[in-house]
Amino acid sequence: MEIGKQSKARKTTPPASLTTTTTVNALDDGCLMHIFSFLSPIPDRYNTALVCHRWRYLACHPRLWLRVEPSIKGSGEPGVFPSLEDAISAARPGDTILIAAARNHVACNIQIKKPLCLVGGGDLPDDTVLTCSRGSESSESALEFLSTCKVVNLTVRAELGCCFLHRSGRLIIEGCVLQCEENPLDYLSYPIMSTAKSSCDAFASTLKGAPDSVTVARTRIEGGAKAVWTSGSLVLQSVRAIYARKSIFFWFEVGEMVAA
Repeated sequence: MEIGKQSKARKTTPPASLTTTTTVNALDDGCLMHIFSFLSPIPDRYNTALVCHRWRYLACHPRLWLRVEPSIKGSGEPGVFPSLEDAISAARPGDTILIAAARNHVACNIQIKKPLCLVGGGDLPDDTVLTCSRGSESSESALEFLSTCKVVNLTVRAELGCCFLHRSGRLIIEGCVLQCEENPLDYLSYPIMSTAKSSCDAFASTLKGAPDSVTVARTRIEGGAKAVWTSGSLVLQSVRAIYARKSIFFWFEVGEMVAA
């Protein structure tokens, strides 16, 4: 009986190595940043930056995404740019650009020819505003997309023309606010314009990759003649809308018509 008790006592006593408590903060900066790189920019990596000063520094590091902060122009901090246009020019395909919460970001006919993700840095899309003013020379659009891109948590305001001009690629718009002025020439103003054409050649479409399309989710649209205008062969489909007092929240697809 005594032998059995001793054996049982040995089994229930944990090794000394298991009694040591280790937290994630014990990891060095390089290892922690590597873990953060596997998180989706929104909302996971964005929420991670709210934990503490150290996590904010690592989660917002230029290795993970670029930042647009006009208030610190000339600081020379790597990965930080005074304008969205500068950040897009410096970005590599696949980068995420975090745009600081501010109401003075200028966006006029900025072409995006590489896969990027643009994210507003505020708690709400109204906190980060991109404006394409009427006085801009040959105003046509705030942002022009010629590649697969994603836009999240931003307000885009176009005083004449459109907020987003979709030329090609797959454009995903989530949780944004698109504003066009209501005026006697509002037929010239559309929140989203697409000139993309569907490919009738299945082999060419496979080589090209994902077909051209626009996907809109949880997006508030204000002003303009109508939410979407297309001059190519893509069509509006799968529309869902929630009507509020002064605006409408949309979910819809603009893509190739699927044969029944």
